[in-house]
Amino acid sequence: MSTSPEPSVQGPAPGMGAVATKSGTHASLLARARELVLAVVRPEAISDGVPVIAHAQGVESILADLGVDETAQAAAWLVRPAERWPVSAIARDFDPVLAHLVERMRQLIRLGAGGSLAAAAHVQHEMLRRMVLAMADDIRVVLLLLASRLQTLRLCAHGGQPPDTAVSQETLDVLAPLANRLGVWQLKWELEDLSFRFLEPQTYRSLASQLEEKRAEREAFLKSAVDRLALALKAEGVAAKVSGRPKHLYSIHLKMQAKRRDLDTIQDLRGLRVIVDSVPQCYLALDLVHGFWKPIVSEYDDYIARPKPNGYRSLHTVVVAEDGLPLEVQIRTVEMHRFAEYGVASHWRYKETGRGGDPNSPAAVERSVDWIRQLLAWQREVGQSLGSAGVQAHAPELAFVYALTPQGRVIELPAGATAVDFAYHVHTGLGHRCRGARVDGQLIPLNRPLQTGQTVEIIAAKDGSAEGPSRDWLNPSLGYVASARARAKVRQWFNALELARDAASGRERVERVLQREGRTALAFEELARRLDQPDAIALFVAVAREEIGPRQLEEAIRGDAEQAPVVDNPDTLARLTRPGASGTQPRAGAVLVVGMDSLLNQLARCCRPLPPDAVSGFVTRGRGVSVHRTDCPTFARLARDAPERVIETSWDPQTLKQGAAPDQRRFPVEIELRAHDRQGLLRDVSDVFARDRINVTAVNTLSRQQQALMRFTIEAADGSQLDRTLVALRKVSGVTDARRKVG
Repeated sequence: MSTSPEPSVQGPAPGMGAVATKSGTHASLLARARELVLAVVRPEAISDGVPVIAHAQGVESILADLGVDETAQAAAWLVRPAERWPVSAIARDFDPVLAHLVERMRQLIRLGAGGSLAAAAHVQHEMLRRMVLAMADDIRVVLLLLASRLQTLRLCAHGGQPPDTAVSQETLDVLAPLANRLGVWQLKWELEDLSFRFLEPQTYRSLASQLEEKRAEREAFLKSAVDRLALALKAEGVAAKVSGRPKHLYSIHLKMQAKRRDLDTIQDLRGLRVIVDSVPQCYLALDLVHGFWKPIVSEYDDYIARPKPNGYRSLHTVVVAEDGLPLEVQIRTVEMHRFAEYGVASHWRYKETGRGGDPNSPAAVERSVDWIRQLLAWQREVGQSLGSAGVQAHAPELAFVYALTPQGRVIELPAGATAVDFAYHVHTGLGHRCRGARVDGQLIPLNRPLQTGQTVEIIAAKDGSAEGPSRDWLNPSLGYVASARARAKVRQWFNALELARDAASGRERVERVLQREGRTALAFEELARRLDQPDAIALFVAVAREEIGPRQLEEAIRGDAEQAPVVDNPDTLARLTRPGASGTQPRAGAVLVVGMDSLLNQLARCCRPLPPDAVSGFVTRGRGVSVHRTDCPTFARLARDAPERVIETSWDPQTLKQGAAPDQRRFPVEIELRAHDRQGLLRDVSDVFARDRINVTAVNTLSRQQQALMRFTIEAADGSQLDRTLVALRKVSGVTDARRKVG
């Protein structure tokens, strides 16, 4: 997290393996790591702005005092310098878990190298987010981070060289609150006092001087109070440890500012701490204290009955001593005191899990979930604090929520995410099979937004189930899916279903035509090649979606005998496609006029042109001229890929003439109709077609949730007849929309 430059480490750089393993397989990871660094790195070497050896020794000592295991202590030696100890080599020559801790710490150091959290609010929140992800999978990373920063500040204080201001400010704003949230007060107080010392040196020295003036008087009073209370407890048969409680300068400074008081009026400058064996003895000691001195009722707090959110438990009371000055007394059990000093580190059994204990046991998982929730609560509190005090006066809320799996794994999701988003983030298959969810043990609706810190358990269909996601999940108004990732996965599921359905339907159609034409020996791949399809599946889908029509399919199956000549000669193409190439007059009754009468032509199935649509032609390889609407996307692609094959095309004037013969050619057109489903709807729609003498060649209907979608393929003489029919369809009761389907 330091923002200092990173000078390279001096000294030789032998391979890790020889030094790391020469102590033998029975040496501890800590001993081997320490031996390696001391053998390779010079005592005066600097990395990341700190002396490597002194820093590692100090961090090891702090972690040992916290009771953190030797794996974390070994990591303190190998974090710096990164260029000396590659993570892959640490995993190979030491231990994969040790390598993981080192890598996480290096990630946090790199975060700090880009600048402090005093930047804009969105940078602050992004850094907090990345810190959570780096620290969430192992509490030892947090303790390493706190111990590393504390040792850096200690070294600066010892050397009389203050650190960069951003480092001290970051410690106060981010890391001290982290230690507080996790209950590691032993580190919290010292981090705060050292940062305060560097940030406000004059205020710090003034306050320290004022406290020193009356130190002897306070110590004499406290010794008398300790002796008196210890004797009284012993007389009651209570084995207790009574001691004076040290005061911390930064906490005093904050109280003076918050209450706008002088030092002499601060109530807890003098403090006692009473440690007993049991909770009943806590309340007995409280009665004795209140018997000796008059209590200040408003200053009494029972954190045993009502623990703080971070788990802290104790009795707090303030009394008025004989000299009329206040005296604060804290009363707690041995276990409460251990937690008050070391927080979550006090009950984190690294040695147990490393020596036969089960890290996946219910108790271990519960501890993991509990501490991660504390970590997320710290992120939320610090993010809000930085946002309100930073460059932006009103920083936006964090754009992410962090939910937990039952095993304590952190899942990062966008704000507003639901259990469906959670399931897809864990695994795509779990998302497809998601049927319900429990949040913190309670069943919830799948579209309820999740909150940071909640534990989510997905109720899923059996693996291999044919059931999949619901189409309702894609409806934005229902709120089932908030993340783009989950939405894309749901769409992929339904696209795959439609593709499989269309492929099966298209294959069935192709096989029927092959049987009718007596060409069952024709390979699907050959037929796909003739129809310019990449493979057989694409052919089946194109046939099912009527991108390849029946006539086109039949011509391809029958072979070269009925196909137009292949036009590959550049001279022929140039002659056909140049403007005004046609040398003949349009024939009466012809549908199209193209460059040469000798070329076959066909209306494209992708856009189904209809007079008087603007049309263009494309000379295909072996299927004559394919005639498209000029605005057809398929034609645009073909023209872009092979512009030399575009040919001038137009409707025969006789076809466009109003009042043409009733037996003129009619053109297939697709229309789409949406309506509120009701009995008799299809009959009323069919009546419209009958009145307008419209021939219907294909019908496809789908009804869901009282909504009907109908697709018809009809034959119309021209655009005006189609428009009249669409107007009539829109007047049918229940119809909400009727339009021509193009593309």
